[in-house]
Amino acid sequence: MAKRKTPKVANLRAEKVSEEQLKKIQSIVSNLNKAQFDLGGLDVQKHKILHYLAGLEDEMKLTQNKLQEEYGTFDVNVQTGELNYESNGEANKKD
Repeated sequence: MAKRKTPKVANLRAEKVSEEQLKKIQSIVSNLNKAQFDLGGLDVQKHKILHYLAGLEDEMKLTQNKLQEEYGTFDVNVQTGELNYESNGEANKKD
């Protein structure tokens, strides 16, 4: 086999990115991770609020049922406490 006439050229590809590029990439990755972490925290908060809201809706339904039994209506003006009956002015109270 014949010997090579030209010397073998070393691989001219870069081994690493520049320090500036590395810092920029690290900063972006860090910000992405923080944003994803924060988003997860917001999702947990949303989940808790939805449970709280469901509890309030259940409590309102129970209160409406009690008002319906006691007054024949659960239609109440929340500013004044005044009961709003049907147009005939009578409650649908079961005796």
